[in-house]
Amino acid sequence: MLDEYLPDVKRPIFHQQLMNTRRAARLNRRYFLRKSALGVAAVTVLPGHILGLNGATPPSEKLNLGFIGVAGRGGANLDGCAAENVVALCDVDRARLQKAQERFPKAKGYQDFRRMMDETARELDAVVVSTPDHTHAVALMRAIKERKHVYSEKPLAHSIQEIRALRAAARQYKVATQLGNQGHSSDSIRRFHQMIQSGFIGPVREIHAFCGSYYSKVAELDRAKETMPVPETLDWDLWLGPAPWRPYNSCYLPGKWRGWLQFGTGVIGDWVCHVVDPVFWALDLGSPTALQAEVLDYDPKLHAETCPPGTRITYEFAAKGNRPAVKLVWYDGKMKPPTPPEMENEKLPGIGAVVVGDKGKIVYGSHGAGSCRVIPDAQMDAYRELEKTLPPNPIAKSPGHYAEWLRACKGGPQAGSHFDYGGPLTEIALLGVIAFRYPGTRLQWDSARMRFTNHAEANRHLVAEYRQGWKL
Repeated sequence: MLDEYLPDVKRPIFHQQLMNTRRAARLNRRYFLRKSALGVAAVTVLPGHILGLNGATPPSEKLNLGFIGVAGRGGANLDGCAAENVVALCDVDRARLQKAQERFPKAKGYQDFRRMMDETARELDAVVVSTPDHTHAVALMRAIKERKHVYSEKPLAHSIQEIRALRAAARQYKVATQLGNQGHSSDSIRRFHQMIQSGFIGPVREIHAFCGSYYSKVAELDRAKETMPVPETLDWDLWLGPAPWRPYNSCYLPGKWRGWLQFGTGVIGDWVCHVVDPVFWALDLGSPTALQAEVLDYDPKLHAETCPPGTRITYEFAAKGNRPAVKLVWYDGKMKPPTPPEMENEKLPGIGAVVVGDKGKIVYGSHGAGSCRVIPDAQMDAYRELEKTLPPNPIAKSPGHYAEWLRACKGGPQAGSHFDYGGPLTEIALLGVIAFRYPGTRLQWDSARMRFTNHAEANRHLVAEYRQGWKL
């Protein structure tokens, strides 16, 4: 029965509504989407030629979306989903919210996502979260518990415990999920995957992944102690969300929060989900068994608050199937990777990785193995010849990162960077954030039990602590 999936609608009223054609169409749409969320039955995605004129999706098949965070990455995510129905917009800064509402005047506007969910949950099918790292989990969990499909900016969460809770909730409530590492949907990451699977560079035992960005805020620590007037349009208390209270200071906003560990996760949290994604996927890395950090100019007092100026973190991944054990070294800030001798008179990209196999090496750039190539050039020429003989790539071409997720929300196949993929990828970054608090210490990691087996103090960083009034 259709009405059993609409518990908030009383049955007599429901049947009266069915008498109205236009209302019935809306409810049938809701039934279609609710079935997807509950995993009740498979839903066929209709081909474009019967969806509407010129292949456009008719209004009855569009998703009702809510957006938490509407500027910066939030603005880009709005752009990516703008063809759907934008029903609700939320941002703690009224000025940013107003600009988004000017673009989507029919959307309801909120500063508090909890109020947005209270008032619009029945209308929404899915929610996009583009807030600073420390509020990802609380916003995502609220939406998931309302059985809304969710898209999250990376990193997925601010702690390992939050990642595990979000993954479990997404499975429990059967919602479609996607992490915002857009390169996972690129053609280049698929080409890299095929390069590895072809065996051209042989078994991979070592990876050097890097990002030269610098997020340390040590120079601003003294200034951060100053209390400044809160901008008129900003609700500072809501921006802090579950984080401990501290006075407002312009050194945190906008965007600069990434370098403050109470709110962000540094360069490693910002970039691992892009840079490590290709090897994580192609080599099926899973969770590391141990990791150890080397930190430039480490100061335990300063770097409890903000990121070091440079880190080199070595991860150990156990052998799996036919793949040997892998060492992955992450470099950021002023810690630089070695340039392979095959790149004579060349420089490494500012963001990317060098993948070392027994028979060759691959270098790729930032997002989704952009510009991946075998080095030296003669070896790349040889690979191009081999590539002509390879069977078609078994990994289907992506319709686009947002399109994957929207299709999944409508009952199609799950998106490529769903939380059970993107969550473990994010954990690599967050483990690194813990490791650089204890430089020189080899931390032994038991992923199944979610604990370091040799360092009790490090374990306290696995769980997020929320101030009163906030919960997951």
